Amino acid sequence: MSTLIWVVIAIVAVIAIALVAVGARKRNSAMLRDRFGPEYDRAVEKSGDQRAAEADLRAREKQRAQFDVKPLPESTRLQFADEWRDVQENFIDQPAQAATAADILITRVMEARGYPMNDFDVQADLVSVDYPETVENYRFAHAVQERSQTQQASTEDLREALLRYRSLFDELLRPDGNNDAANGTTGQAQPARASSRQRGTAVPDPRDPGTSAIGQTSESAGMGSDGAGPAPGP
Repeated sequence: MSTLIWVVIAIVAVIAIALVAVGARKRNSAMLRDRFGPEYDRAVEKSGDQRAAEADLRAREKQRAQFDVKPLPESTRLQFADEWRDVQENFIDQPAQAATAADILITRVMEARGYPMNDFDVQADLVSVDYPETVENYRFAHAVQERSQTQQASTEDLREALLRYRSLFDELLRPDGNNDAANGTTGQAQPARASSRQRGTAVPDPRDPGTSAIGQTSESAGMGSDGAGPAPGP
C-alpha cells in the first residue's frame, strides 16, 4: 500500500475521531443543560467559558454525591413549618429580622437534611445540584438579607426576599424528599435576572404568594394577599 493511501487513511481516522469527540461533547453539554436548567445558563454567563462552566457543574455533582441527603422526618418537617409561620408573622413588625430568621432557618433545614455547612457560595453551589430551578432565588434573598444589615433594603425588597426564601424552603420540606426542581417540573418561581433560555414560571409576585410547602393557602400560611406583608396566623 502506497504512502499516500496511508496518509489518507490517517487523515480520515483523525477526522472520524474528531467528529465522535465533538458529538460526545455536544451530548454532554445537552445533558448538563437539561440537568441544571437556569443554573447552567448562570454558570456559563458567570465564567464566560462554556467548558469551564460545565467542568464546574460536574465538580458540583461529584461533591454533592459525597453526602447522604435525606428527607426530613415528619415531626421535624412539621416543626420547621411551624417556625416558618412564626417568621412570616414577625415580618409585619420586624421585616429585616424576619429575613435574617428565614436565612438562618433555611440553613438549619439544610443541615438537618444532610447538606454540609460551608460558606454561602459553596453551600448554594451544592444546593444547586438538587434544586437548580430555585437556588437563584436563594442567592437573591440572601443578598437582600445582607443589604438589610446596613439598612440598604426596603420593606418591599424584604417581602420579596421572604418569598424567594420560601421557594427553596418549600422544596427542602417536601415530605417524600422528591426533587421536582432538578427534573424541571417545579412550579416555583424562576430566579431573578433569568436569561432568555431559562425555563419555568415567572418570578413570584409579592401580592400573590401561592401555596406553602405543606399545602396551605396564602391566607393560612400567613402571607396577606393585599401585598401588605404576612398576616398573623391562626
